[in-house]
Amino acid sequence: MQLHLLILVKFSLILIIGFSFSIAYQSSKFFNFALAVIIALAPYFTYLFFVQLHYPMYLSIVLAIMYTTAIGMLSEIAIYKPLRKRNASHTALMLSSLGLYIVLQNVISLIWKDRALSIRTEEVRAGYEFLGAVISNTQIVTIVVCFAIFSMCVFFMKYNRIGRNIRAVASNSELSNVVGISSDRVILWASCIGSALAGAAGILIAFDTDMRPVMGFNWLLYGAVAMIIGGVNSNRGLIGGTLLLVSMQYAIAYFYGTKWMEAVTYTVLILFLIVKPLGISGKRLKKVEI
Repeated sequence: MQLHLLILVKFSLILIIGFSFSIAYQSSKFFNFALAVIIALAPYFTYLFFVQLHYPMYLSIVLAIMYTTAIGMLSEIAIYKPLRKRNASHTALMLSSLGLYIVLQNVISLIWKDRALSIRTEEVRAGYEFLGAVISNTQIVTIVVCFAIFSMCVFFMKYNRIGRNIRAVASNSELSNVVGISSDRVILWASCIGSALAGAAGILIAFDTDMRPVMGFNWLLYGAVAMIIGGVNSNRGLIGGTLLLVSMQYAIAYFYGTKWMEAVTYTVLILFLIVKPLGISGKRLKKVEI
């Protein structure tokens, strides 16, 4: 039962990160490595406001997400949009995001050093026993918050005008511009939402396992792999891909040790790209480029 609980917690986090990556990826059509540093920046901003400046915790979290969202939007306005105006390739956009990731990660290391930091102030407690498993307050909050955020995002994408515009641009940006939907504005909205979700996930991760400047990279890759094996443009596929990925990771860890969790992640990805390249959902990837 304890293993099932660990799967559920990690599933919740990767689901949100996968959705944040997906919403930005579908509209802009490139692998945005900078989202990895957004995942790391949010808990460090929380640390700044809560631990160093002594703001209340809830206010610190809100400010941290606002600041990381602003950085995500600023990177879109100052870097990616000008590159698109110059007809830069998706490879150029991806490399620019990788450069931004490296710069911001080094800024984090310069300010807060490379040591592990914590935003928890309470003592670590044993947690609650549930069906033979032990679950902590942080894990309960993580599961509840992640599923609430995911449900709201699915509703937003389906029924809100901005969400529908994001889906339209993801489907065909040129046609969207013809009918009066500004792809640049929609991509900015997608960057805003994706950065906010990535920041929220980063804070939840830091509450559970503390934080380091490089913490976001593997989590972003997990989210990207879950989206790819689940199928682009499919929320059900993302859920299935995330559940499959996390279950495989913990199954391998249970039998062979945690050192093989990374290997199984990319083994699953390679197998899907060979056997089922359209992912679980089977939807065609007409404009997907990495």
